[in-house]
Amino acid sequence: MFGKIKKNYFLLISTFLLLYFFFNLLDGERGLFSYFKKKEILLTLQNKEAILKNKIEDLEFKNSLLSSNLDLDYIEILIRKKFLFGKEGETIYIIKN
Repeated sequence: MFGKIKKNYFLLISTFLLLYFFFNLLDGERGLFSYFKKKEILLTLQNKEAILKNKIEDLEFKNSLLSSNLDLDYIEILIRKKFLFGKEGETIYIIKN
């Protein structure tokens, strides 16, 4: 038994090393499956980042309308939306989804 193992020692060790590296290549911390999972997470985070940047730009624009150059039309829109305020002779309709 030990004689056969001694004769095929190099083949046995190389087979185990090949299997070890193959499994780590596919399913390790830095493996192929982990790479695709991390790539998917990166895409979702980039999409969330783009959405948040758009929201920030929108809020900064609205803030600029209220602070530096006061836009009376925007203030009127805010008052109408918050307080359901209308002009005389104007009918306000509230549509609830």
